Amino acid sequence: MHVRAAALIIIDMQKGMASPAAGTRNNPEAEHNIAALLQAWRKAGSTVVHVRHISRTVGSPFWPGQPGAEFQELLAPSPDAHVMEKNVPDAFINTGLERWLRVRGITELVVVGVSTNNSVEASARTAGNLGFTTHVVADACFAFAKVDYAGTPRSAEDVHAMALSNLDSEYASIVRTGDVLAGFGSTETTSPRH
Repeated sequence: MHVRAAALIIIDMQKGMASPAAGTRNNPEAEHNIAALLQAWRKAGSTVVHVRHISRTVGSPFWPGQPGAEFQELLAPSPDAHVMEKNVPDAFINTGLERWLRVRGITELVVVGVSTNNSVEASARTAGNLGFTTHVVADACFAFAKVDYAGTPRSAEDVHAMALSNLDSEYASIVRTGDVLAGFGSTETTSPRH
């Protein structure tokens, strides 16, 4: 992985995702791991893209102007950061993200954020299909508990693990925060390997 040349894509780290109303989630250290990655990218002067979901559904926490649509303070974009807004889970659909990356010669992506089985998975699938070398950071993403199509309740950890399994080796490589930070010469991480 060539982390200094890769773009860090941070997906939907908005206040609405941190609300208890969002549901039971896994990986409580995800925000700290994303923050560690963001700090490394900023220190290296490497490319960061913040993706924000703006809902088309009136009453959604992600409706324009709602507090839930705002970025979480810990992960807020710097004044010079690139921010993309999307209306569907996939960060590449109707956003210009692919063109923005191609114009800058960026061919490698490191994807983090929420939720693993929704916007992260959708975006990573498209990135892989478009030919980007894509890495999803397992401990810098999280998911919410969900009932599957057969009516069986699945834990947030199960949903997270299945989404990563869907992506692994076909659309993206699955990595951990410590592995990525090691590419910057740092081994600092807030989440143990397991």
